[in-house]
Amino acid sequence: MYRKYVKRVMDVICALAAIIVFSWLFIIVGVMVRIKLGKPVIFTQARPGKDEKIFKLYKFRTMTDKKDEEGNLLPDEQRITSFGRFLRKTSLDELPEAFNILKGDMSVVGPRPLLVEYLDRYNETQKHRHDVRPGLTGLAQISGRNLLDWDERFEKDIEYVRNVTFFGDVRIVFLTVWTAFFKREGISQQGQATMKKFSGSRETVAK
Repeated sequence: MYRKYVKRVMDVICALAAIIVFSWLFIIVGVMVRIKLGKPVIFTQARPGKDEKIFKLYKFRTMTDKKDEEGNLLPDEQRITSFGRFLRKTSLDELPEAFNILKGDMSVVGPRPLLVEYLDRYNETQKHRHDVRPGLTGLAQISGRNLLDWDERFEKDIEYVRNVTFFGDVRIVFLTVWTAFFKREGISQQGQATMKKFSGSRETVAK
């Protein structure tokens, strides 16, 4: 019952509350992004949601548009600024995802929405991460975040999908706050803006 009915109602309530209570923070971060990184303030990117339905993910911008001599964008780790790293460490760049939650694209808790290009790289077990709405945070994010390798990350995603509960979601939210604002660990892998791209896996995630 929680998974089918209550979870969505709680998502809407939480998203509305966050937008109203932290409206001042949205404004401050938005102005700072405009000053330090320019336009657009909001970064949008196509991501797969529940049942692999594509939606536009909203985030505050954290990288510049610096290009090489041939006009190609530089690698992410060369375009992210110190201010951008601060936004990522504190997860403030993800504030706009409250609107994704309000729209129904996402949930407060669930597997993080990854790149569209990964869709044809999942094995049959990993595909089940799309059985639920993607989340602002999830079990993988409190278990090591981007320091986990891909197999470990997907194991946590599938573990969550198979065990969606109210108390489990509450626990993940509280541990996310602790991880993001106090520990600030697992933001990125060494030499990466976040983590290496997923190239695919033929192995089945352990059940």
